[in-house]
Amino acid sequence: MENIKSIKRIKKRKNENLIDRLIRIFVAEVFLILAFFLIGGILQIIFYILAIVMFATAITGFCALYRLFGFSTYKEGSTSVNKVWLYIIIIFLIIFPMVAGYYSAFMSKKVFLEDYNHMNNYYKQLLFNTGQDNREKSISNYDSLTREYAKFQDKYENYKPLVIKHDTQFNDDLDKVANIINNSKNNVYNGDLTAEHVNLEAVRPIFQDMLKRNNFSMLAVYLVDFHDSMEKIIEAADDKSAQSVIDNYPEVDAKLKSVEEVASDSEIQAIRSNLETLLQSAQANNIEVLPAQATTLKSSFVKVYLQRG
Repeated sequence: MENIKSIKRIKKRKNENLIDRLIRIFVAEVFLILAFFLIGGILQIIFYILAIVMFATAITGFCALYRLFGFSTYKEGSTSVNKVWLYIIIIFLIIFPMVAGYYSAFMSKKVFLEDYNHMNNYYKQLLFNTGQDNREKSISNYDSLTREYAKFQDKYENYKPLVIKHDTQFNDDLDKVANIINNSKNNVYNGDLTAEHVNLEAVRPIFQDMLKRNNFSMLAVYLVDFHDSMEKIIEAADDKSAQSVIDNYPEVDAKLKSVEEVASDSEIQAIRSNLETLLQSAQANNIEVLPAQATTLKSSFVKVYLQRG
């Protein structure tokens, strides 16, 4: 008798129906994935707490806020969903975090590489122009590099995506690079550019070690760098602008050559072949085939990037 009364008291405490609880599990999974893969700092902690709260209320079937406001979705004896749909929803809740987790890991790696390449392009330009003793361009590149590197450092010192989450040396390396860049200002503006070119070379091995330590292949780095330029020529081809395809080709060609220096197997050669075919069609002003050829180019790139990027 006492056990029956206890069961009734437990049921009385519940204020969430089955659908409500399943939705809470789904929302908890979303919060957990966002916190683990895509968010850092205080917001990450908040999302972890929200995930725990959502899971706890889903398991117990009780929401304190519902009780506070006198609200309930629970009705004893009611069935919110038939068994077939219940099994489908449960399977979805099992599969969703696995698929979303894989995609989030892929995207966080891609975003990191895009941020790195964007910042690193200014470093490469600065290195080139100091080597050429070009004061005006060196100053312009230096100003751009200091601005973009500060953004990169601020973001990734506070936010650690999965791909660099366990790198205990990462922040120290960021500080080392920041010191080298900051100490270069006087020479870039007024001093010996050739000597400063040598000093700036010290950044390169730090970056390379950082990437290798976190299992980034240089091929992956160059593929992402190539992708950004490739999108410009694809957009031009989709617009059937032959001249724009021709104008964008030198940049895309240069980025693909960087990829080819690391790997030049049949899959990379397929990208090259598709790019050259696109250029030839543009030069012949055969604009009708440009969108289809752009699609082929992108498909050949995606095939390589998904497997090796």
